[in-house]
Amino acid sequence: MADKTLTHQEFCSELRDGMTIGIGGWGSRRKPMSLVRAIVRSGVKDLTVVSYGGPDVGILCATGQARRVVYGFVSLDSIPLEPHFRNAREQGTVEAVEYDEGMFQWGLYAAALRLPFLPTRAGLGSDVMRINPHLKTVASPYEDGEELVAMPALKLDVALIHMHRADAAGNGVYLNVDPYFDDLFAMAAERTFMSCEKLLPTEALADEAPLQNFKINRMMVTGVIEAPNGAHFTECPPDYGRDEAFQKEYAATAKDEAAWAAFRARYLDVPEDEYQKAVQR
Repeated sequence: MADKTLTHQEFCSELRDGMTIGIGGWGSRRKPMSLVRAIVRSGVKDLTVVSYGGPDVGILCATGQARRVVYGFVSLDSIPLEPHFRNAREQGTVEAVEYDEGMFQWGLYAAALRLPFLPTRAGLGSDVMRINPHLKTVASPYEDGEELVAMPALKLDVALIHMHRADAAGNGVYLNVDPYFDDLFAMAAERTFMSCEKLLPTEALADEAPLQNFKINRMMVTGVIEAPNGAHFTECPPDYGRDEAFQKEYAATAKDEAAWAAFRARYLDVPEDEYQKAVQR
């Protein structure tokens, strides 16, 4: 099996302006934050970010690299609304495309199946249809003739995910109770980059978790980046919880441009190893 391991710098060389980037995880939970920080350092711009959003979305809005955000929600969990994303929405600095969470999942699934759309009842009778005039409905071709939303595929140039354990070939395993939709992000993308807490030999992965936790296989993955504490400051149990103090520090910078500039200089415009040294408490 091919060795797909990369450094953060090598990952950055795969990025281009104008990409559509899907980011796995959920809110402020097991986000591939070391890869998000690498995106900041890369300077790529005009991105479309597709995410069940958390600080990944907020940071890329605050740096001005996200031009368009497609999302089911954007939350820090213990802080209900991501404040940097809120700023971007209120100031009109990003194009926002908001879907029902189920519609969002169906869009990823359609892309994973290489279909143009999938029909769903989600969104019918709601303002999702009003605020997204590009959405269309289709009639069932069968006797019921039911009108359904034609949820368009959320096609991704690149997907970013974070797993607890992985091997060099691109097989990944999660250790907590929720896979989120990382496998759908990976299958919806042309290329997928997976960070992980720890790289292990392939034969050792089976000792880490039951087989149902092996959602990511090497056929889905383009590159693997070993990144201990790489989901920080989001939670990644059982390895570590959310760094609530750091998250509050981050959130507070949305109220003060000088505070944001200082935060960015200290934590984002530096190599990943310097970030990790800075956040050790």
